[in-house]
Order: sequence, then structure tokens, then C-alpha cells
Amino acid sequence: MSPLKPRWPNIIWKPCADRSGPRILGINPWVYDFAAYNLWSRPSGLLTCLDMFSRSGARTSLLDLMDQSWQDQDWPRPKKLGSGHYPKVSLPRPKVLENVPRQYSRYGLPRERAARAVACIDPPPDLILITSIMTYWYPGIFSVIELLRRTWPNVPLCLGGIYPTLCPEHAQNMDVDLVISGPLETEDNWKAVWKLIGCSPPELPEGAGFRMDTSFYKEQPFSIIQGSRGCPFKCSYCAGHKLYPGFRQADPDMLFEHVRKEYGKGVRDFAFYDDALLSGAENMFIPLAEKIIRKGLRVRLHTPNALHVRYLTIELCRLLYRAGLHSVRLGFETSEPARLDEKLTPFMWRAGMRNLLQAGFNPKNIAAYVLFGLPGQSSRKLKQSIKEVLGWGITPMLTQYSPIPGSALFEKAREHAWLKLDDPLAHNNSIWPCVPGGFS
Repeated sequence: MSPLKPRWPNIIWKPCADRSGPRILGINPWVYDFAAYNLWSRPSGLLTCLDMFSRSGARTSLLDLMDQSWQDQDWPRPKKLGSGHYPKVSLPRPKVLENVPRQYSRYGLPRERAARAVACIDPPPDLILITSIMTYWYPGIFSVIELLRRTWPNVPLCLGGIYPTLCPEHAQNMDVDLVISGPLETEDNWKAVWKLIGCSPPELPEGAGFRMDTSFYKEQPFSIIQGSRGCPFKCSYCAGHKLYPGFRQADPDMLFEHVRKEYGKGVRDFAFYDDALLSGAENMFIPLAEKIIRKGLRVRLHTPNALHVRYLTIELCRLLYRAGLHSVRLGFETSEPARLDEKLTPFMWRAGMRNLLQAGFNPKNIAAYVLFGLPGQSSRKLKQSIKEVLGWGITPMLTQYSPIPGSALFEKAREHAWLKLDDPLAHNNSIWPCVPGGFS
């Protein structure tokens, strides 16, 4: 079973054979937003970075401000499948969003407790890695940096993740020593981070970019799997190609070892973080699923990033069912013939749905993402899409459109947005940025 969480304000450092190696602390900032829900959320990019550093001789630790972290910390009880709510504190709306009729909040650990935990780290870290996810969550990053600078003004700070990759110019305004765009395992980024702490960069460890160090999470109700990076598709509303050019898959044996270890700690719910889980399924997903079945691991698998319906053959659907796929999320987006992507046709949709139902999946566990709030989208087209999904007896899940810098649709979004998109706060899908008049 999983070891117990430490008591506040302790932060656990992972042991390292090389005691002279640098001490590197990873931080997942608070979320500042109108809404936030833990749908099997983990800072996967930061966890891969900490794994790379740990296997390169560094001592590592993690302060995830979006996790309970301590056994004596109040936290909403997780739902049956591991997802759940975050604690929150109401805040004034930023000036850019002052006219949005919604309550703005900080989600995650109490600021005072986090500050005390940071102050108790002795000796201080040699380097702090700060990750980022949504571009419009940068106020949480700013708040973390402010806390860290007040505590350790001379410890170098490195900011990476989605926000500086998509908004590099905006991110340069942050009070950090290094901003990196794209994956850490690129040659330039790897060298730059080691240079920041006055060290020569070692060789990248095997499996860099796929292996995640989830050992920092104790008594966790779920775990995550990253079976691939990038996506072979280039949808106009997505900037995945900017975050990770190309498409690469992990070794299925390495992935199974991760699942086996987490399973041994009592974890039963696993969420895939892949953008294209079933692309090239014969190379990664099929061998992994077959091994899960063969070894008798009774897991529940979840696909919050959606499956590509085009790959849902009857054989693959049966394998998904036997492997334990529970929360089936599909990338439907729209029923319009003139789609914003090339990943699905009406024929593929109907065939995929028939195969899922024939394989034994309960329609109650199937949901399809429907894009809402696209630039110029009419309510009639949205209703048609919802009707198509409901016709199969499954749940339509409205996904509010967020203008993403670097995506093909971003410039069109500028024309329809009711706020200027220069400030990343205006990218927030909760404000319905491209719906006339905004959220109502």
C-alpha cells in the first residue's frame, strides 16, 4: 500500500545516491480561475522533469499546490473514481475580467500553509522548477514567484510548461532567472537549466520525457499514464504541434511497470494523458492493454483527453473493454460537414459508436466532447451537434472554446472575441471569449 502523507509543514526529498548532487524543487502553482475541478489532474510535464533530474544525480522534491500534500490538511473528499473538488478562496476579479459576472477564486492549498512549508526547507534548494498549464492561470505563477523571492531571493527560478511555450513574450515579464519553451529534454533546454546551477549537463537518461516520478504522491486516489507525446493531427483549434512537434510513443513495457507499481500501492484508477492514445495502437496501447489483462490487474482506465473515434474498430473496442476502460471520452467536436479538423467523418463516427456499444460499453459511461463558443458558431449548429450525440444515448459534454496562441484559429478568434486577446487572461474558456457578450 502507499506510504502515508507527511505531516505539515514537511516536504519530503527523494533519496539520491550522489549526496553532492544539486537539490531541485518542483512547484505546481495555484489555479486562479472562475472554476476548477480535479479531473485526474497531475502536472505530468513537471513530473517527467523531476524524473530526469533524479536519474541524473539530483535530489528532488515536489510541492504541488493543487494536491492535499499533508495528512493533516483539510481537503474535499475524492469522488468514487478519484476525481474531485479543490478547496478555494474567493478573490477580486482581475481588472481585465472585472465585467465577468462570475466569482474569481484561488484553488489549492492555503497560501499561509504553503509559505510556511517553503520557509521550513533547510537547506534551501539549488534550483526551483515552476510549471504552468493554462495560459490564463499565470496569476498563480506570479503569486508563487512572489512567495519564493521573498523567502529565497538568491535561489534561481526556472519557469517552463505550456504558458511560456505558447506565450513566450508575456512569460518573459515574470521575475525568474530562466524561461524555457517546449520540452526540457531538447538539447538547448537541458543545457540551459544545468548551466543555471553551474553544472555541466549529463547525458539525458533513458526514457526521458515519458517516465514520470509519481512517488511524491502518497495515498493517491488515482495515477496517470503518458503513453505518447504530440499528435499526428493538426486541428485548427489546437496548438499541440507547438507544445510538442511530431509524435512519439513510450515503451509499453516501461508503462506497464509504472502501472504495476502504482497498482501495488493500492491505485485502481488510471487516467491517460495522451492526445492521440489510439494512434499507432499496435506499438503502444495494444501491448500495454494486453499485458494489463494477462497479469490480471483490475484497473479502471479513464480517457479525459478523448479518444479518436476513427480508430475504434470492433477488435480494439473489445480490447478496451477487457482492459478496464471505464470513463469513455470521445472527440466529437461538431456534426458540421465543414469541420475544423480532419480526424473524423460521419461514417467513422457511426462505425465507432456501433463498435463501442457492441463491445459491451454502457452508454452511461460514454461522453462526447462538443465544442461550444467557436468563432462565428451559431446556436443552431451547436444544437445539431448535441442532438447527434444524444441520439446514441450517450452524454454530450460541452467544451467551451479557448483561443490558443499558435493555433490556426487564433487570428479568427481575435476578430470575434469581446476582449482583446493580448492578455492571456482573455483566453479563459470560462468567460466564453468568442461568444457575443461573453458569459451570461
